[in-house]
Amino acid sequence: MTNLLIKNGTVFDPINNIDGEKIDIAIRDGKIVEKADSNARVIDASKMIVMPGGVDLHAHIAGSKVNAGRLFRPEDHRYEAYARTATTRAGVGHSVPSTFTAGYRYANMGYTTVVEPAVPPLKARHTHEELRDTPIIDKACFPLFGNNWYVLECIANDDLDMLSAYIAWMLKSTKGYAIKIVNPGGSEAWSWGKNVGALDDPVPSFNVTPRQIIQYLAKANEKLGLPHPIHLHTVKLGQPGNFDVTIETMEALKGIKVAGNGNGGRTEVLHMTHLQFHSYGGKGWKDFRSAAADVADYLNKNAHVSFDLGQIIFGDTTTMTADGPMEYRLYKLTHNKWLNGDVELECGSGVVPFKYSRKNPVNAIQFTIGLEYALLIENPWRVVLTTDHPNGGPFTTYPGVISWLMSKKARDYLLKTSHKKATSASTLSDIDRELTFNEIAIMTRAAAARLLGLKNKGHLGIGADADIAVYNFDPALNPSDNHVAIQKAFSNTAYTIKEGKVVAKDGEILASPEGRTFWLDLKIPEELEFALLPVLQEKFRSYYTIQLSNYPVQLEYLPRSTPIEMDVTENFS
Repeated sequence: MTNLLIKNGTVFDPINNIDGEKIDIAIRDGKIVEKADSNARVIDASKMIVMPGGVDLHAHIAGSKVNAGRLFRPEDHRYEAYARTATTRAGVGHSVPSTFTAGYRYANMGYTTVVEPAVPPLKARHTHEELRDTPIIDKACFPLFGNNWYVLECIANDDLDMLSAYIAWMLKSTKGYAIKIVNPGGSEAWSWGKNVGALDDPVPSFNVTPRQIIQYLAKANEKLGLPHPIHLHTVKLGQPGNFDVTIETMEALKGIKVAGNGNGGRTEVLHMTHLQFHSYGGKGWKDFRSAAADVADYLNKNAHVSFDLGQIIFGDTTTMTADGPMEYRLYKLTHNKWLNGDVELECGSGVVPFKYSRKNPVNAIQFTIGLEYALLIENPWRVVLTTDHPNGGPFTTYPGVISWLMSKKARDYLLKTSHKKATSASTLSDIDRELTFNEIAIMTRAAAARLLGLKNKGHLGIGADADIAVYNFDPALNPSDNHVAIQKAFSNTAYTIKEGKVVAKDGEILASPEGRTFWLDLKIPEELEFALLPVLQEKFRSYYTIQLSNYPVQLEYLPRSTPIEMDVTENFS
């Protein structure tokens, strides 16, 4: 391992309460240490910013849905193609980049850990194949649970213990990390050409409701003491007036207590994902408005919810989600090509190309909402910067979002050049707040690492993984007046260091190591496991196209497997 010493940099490390101090960072054998070796290589970071490596907890970068998007959109590959070099593989893709390209782009931005947040359990093996093919970054993935037949049966039978046991088995089998829920009950209803539009709508054939699905899965999550709260895409995504059900969803989980072990001391029981898409006011598209201020007021008064932005970016992208009926609505709205998928007994998906236009009044208002949230929420530790890649726009646009959050001048210019509804139907123009580098460090690395329970990520303390981003921006400059330079600096690091090795420098990939995959290895009471397995064997014989023994993902698919072992047997007593 290379030993390094980063000298003279201005460090922003919120977890360790370091806010713009000049501190030297010593690295040995892939970890941050107290003192550098005498023969350590020195990197002079004078007039530069030093942060922990970025952590993206929600980006669709791998798996069957993503690969379908690549095949579905050859036009997405016509530009931003990369030639092979001595270090890198060739690659293509704007909104749905190829695996190698995704790893290189994240590394150039200073990101070192990324989560794929929606994995059909039956297709987890393919997801891990693509994650393995994505270089440099560490990874994790979230299996889908909100439309799984056996989950719905356990809820209908009011059997929280068996539900929890099944979740533990599924996470271990798929090598997954957290519970993901998408349009709870809606994708199952979509199998019958239906949907759910409210928390208390019944799911066909199961006599359960979205509210029950969310509450039971949250209770099971806390019973198991999982590191991350339930990761929820609630009902009515993308529909005018949906902010009411968004607040109702948050309120439905307010009474659930954080419990169990291994959760890293978090206080949240719910992570609302891509909140922008769930924050619309008005009764239709004509009176469509931002409701971010309404939801932010609730969030500022209640501490049991975290969220990521789902910021939209003007331009061409690809929408993809396990919310099949939503994608069908988008297809009917745009008349663009449409792909729909169904995964037996478990979930579904859809893919539709989309272009956000600054001259479209709805798109212009959507653009304001993610920014409003980042600026209106009082506690930045509950906010994670995302675009719901690629749904709101490619992850490569994060540097632009950072510059807008740090500069009101940049935001005002964008509002001036966008449809007037962006100003009249949102509060963005009235917000003077400009985020600091410390707040940016929280929203792009520290908060995500804390919410994921990854204790060695998102900070630069002794013993942390030596994942570090050095940005070529003089912290003495005023970010508001230098927002173009901010965007440039965060687009290509001066240095990206992964496990102590320089992997990127000034936009060039210097090394392409294989990253680790984190997953949960949970131990539950033996009697529960023995009761569960015969039930699952019968389910697979009766309904699945494969046998139970062919379902779990073997460790051979995770060359750098990093299990987090958790004995949760006592949680069932």
